[in-house]
Amino acid sequence: MDRDTAQHAHHVLASVLRSDRARILARVVRIVGDLAYAEDAVQEACVDAAHHWPRDGVPVNPQGWLVTAARRRTIDRLRSLTAASRRERAMFERTLGFDVEPDDAPVPDDRLRLIFTCCHPALAPEIQVALTLHAVGGLTTAEIASAFMVSEPTMGQRLSRGKRKIRETRIAYRVPHDGELPARLAPVLAAVYLIFTTGYLAPTGSSPVRVDLLDEAVRLSDVLCELLPDHAEVLGLAALVHLTDARRDSRLDDTGLAVDLTHQDRSRWNSDQITRGLTLLARARVANDPGPYQIQAAIAAVHARASDAAQTDWAMIATLYDGLLALTPSPVIAMNRALAIGLSRGPHEGLALLDDPALVRALSRHHRYHATRAHLWELAGDLPAARRAWAQSLELPMSAHERVTLLAHLEEISPVNAT
Repeated sequence: MDRDTAQHAHHVLASVLRSDRARILARVVRIVGDLAYAEDAVQEACVDAAHHWPRDGVPVNPQGWLVTAARRRTIDRLRSLTAASRRERAMFERTLGFDVEPDDAPVPDDRLRLIFTCCHPALAPEIQVALTLHAVGGLTTAEIASAFMVSEPTMGQRLSRGKRKIRETRIAYRVPHDGELPARLAPVLAAVYLIFTTGYLAPTGSSPVRVDLLDEAVRLSDVLCELLPDHAEVLGLAALVHLTDARRDSRLDDTGLAVDLTHQDRSRWNSDQITRGLTLLARARVANDPGPYQIQAAIAAVHARASDAAQTDWAMIATLYDGLLALTPSPVIAMNRALAIGLSRGPHEGLALLDDPALVRALSRHHRYHATRAHLWELAGDLPAARRAWAQSLELPMSAHERVTLLAHLEEISPVNAT
């Protein structure tokens, strides 16, 4: 086996899984009719690919090859089942009725069907979003557990329960009919939003940005707009995704460290995405039915319209956070509101809000709470207090790239450099 050929095959397989894993899984779920077994079949197909591609060469359509291999694996499993497994056998009998697709056949895009399956109302809300992040977003159990602030074993149990529920209740693998769509949207929008935010602030990995998740969230938000072109919150979510993702190319410096919003080169912001986001937000406002995604999009629009950081209308952002907090009370929103007030009315006013006992109880173990305090202390000119707050932040869990960025900033304001 030629080493270069083998390396090329492994590189292609890794690239396909990074860009098309959700699409492949969604297609296999459609064929198999069961999420858990489809995941097993895709995993086994990847093992087959790792064995065959270096020896036989990369197929013309790697995605189609993996779908076909996963289907064959499912049929092999069906044939191996004993009479004692009748229920399981009956579940898979229908897969034998599918024509075997050629390896170079295009892979249909079934991801939206998979999202609506994961977000079926028969499942508990926390399981709906977690399953979607796992199946469509490709997040690991550990990453999802971190996002929900629960232990990895707890999240693993939730995911297993969700897959078992889909199987036992025979949840249909389809996009709901028009009349059903509005009632089914909330967890779907939440899942797309979490896919985007996980890509925007990746909890693990060498980079704070997960481009694959950002691209997936942008695509899904646009598809939802096509399904429901007049739904205000669908338009609001798509606007938020585009306006925020427009900053993608300016968010990392040449060394891969994160660049905060204040110091980003706004000439690198994607003007086409900003225009699309503002257009979607304007369409959403026609309905005169403001919701959380629309308000967050309006906050992103304030940043997008500012020619530089100094021109940001923080008073408007603080007002928008007032409305967002009224609609969806949460400690994190209250923290962001306090920061906006500190930047518009003065850092001490923001710090006073952050010192609210209820907020301290809720966020004292959250590293961004202390980072927010540190930022306002810096603006107030109290560097010792800022350093203490940054140090408190460093004591708490955070991603590796956040820690590197924070340490670099702390070094900048250290006593050696402070004059």
